[in-house]
Amino acid sequence: MSTNPSPSPGESGTNNESLGLGLQPGDHHYRAYVGPPEDYDLIAAMTFNLLTTLGLRQQHSLLDIGCGSLRLGRLLIPYLNAGNYTGIEPNRWLVDEGMQRETGLDQIRIKQPKFYFESLASALPSNALFDFAVAQSVFSHCGPDFLEQWLRGIAKHLKDSGALAATFLKADEDCRNEGWIYPGCVHYKIETMAAFARKAGLEFISLDWKHPRQQWALYCRPGFDASWFRTKPLTWNTRMNLIPKVAGD
Repeated sequence: MSTNPSPSPGESGTNNESLGLGLQPGDHHYRAYVGPPEDYDLIAAMTFNLLTTLGLRQQHSLLDIGCGSLRLGRLLIPYLNAGNYTGIEPNRWLVDEGMQRETGLDQIRIKQPKFYFESLASALPSNALFDFAVAQSVFSHCGPDFLEQWLRGIAKHLKDSGALAATFLKADEDCRNEGWIYPGCVHYKIETMAAFARKAGLEFISLDWKHPRQQWALYCRPGFDASWFRTKPLTWNTRMNLIPKVAGD
């Protein structure tokens, strides 16, 4: 559990200390540990908007890989129907702080998210299947051995129409270190990431979706419909043109 005290009654819950502003990525604060605290909100909004543009609806099931302090979970848990959010995260203290400081325990009680405090997909029940999975700033810390394990593992837990949206750091050379590298970062060539996807039985699609530092990509099962954004921009407006119009506000 974090050593940073919670705000006392009457104290502002949005001061710099409680938000981790000024701390470095990886520092022992529930917001800083998962990345730059200054863009904690921005990363959540960017990722949520991407997932909904790709087609995530309330009835879908989603796996949040490396869910951390619920930076994204604080948006997804209330959006999805009860029981449809699953997070996997080796650092339980991050999830505990996220529930206390971001979602609130009442939201957890109402929406009944599931959490697995492990570092590999093998911790998931064998029959767990998801419409979507997301891994924001996870592969940017994975050596090739760990990255391949994750892609093979998640491929088994995606529905035939499912897809994983994930980020990585692009470079002209591939990482050669193994295991989990944190808070350090690793880089890969796009061709290497596409090859990893093929080995896992997934199609790799590089996405034109702006990230402050990384590259978004989609890892699709055969039944996922990516046809609508292969020749058109991946935007909310393009997505909305596919949705049947209904009468009402």
